[in-house]
Amino acid sequence: MISKELTAASSRPLILAVLSGSENYGYAIIQQVRELSGGELEWSEGMLYPVMHRLEKEGLVLSRWGKSDSGRRRKYYRLSASGKRALQSEKQQWFAVHETLTTLWGTKPCLS
Repeated sequence: MISKELTAASSRPLILAVLSGSENYGYAIIQQVRELSGGELEWSEGMLYPVMHRLEKEGLVLSRWGKSDSGRRRKYYRLSASGKRALQSEKQQWFAVHETLTTLWGTKPCLS
């Protein structure tokens, strides 16, 4: 299991990356991250929604209320133009951290 601190630090770029694919709602974002991480990243709604609200307040994420296929009311999120730019910045920062760690640990970077 990934530490709480690393999970929190990675939440912003992960959310932006998930939303870069398509509009989605909170629970589906949690599920997608869990699946993509092979169960290593376990998010709760209590962790996700404060980050979503902060991203929304920063203008990186836009939201709308809609209905699911079952008729249940859900809040759907998508990236704004600023969010797309922020995702590129996040990628550069995380690649820099990754490359630094792989150098320090003496492992070969897995990035192209």
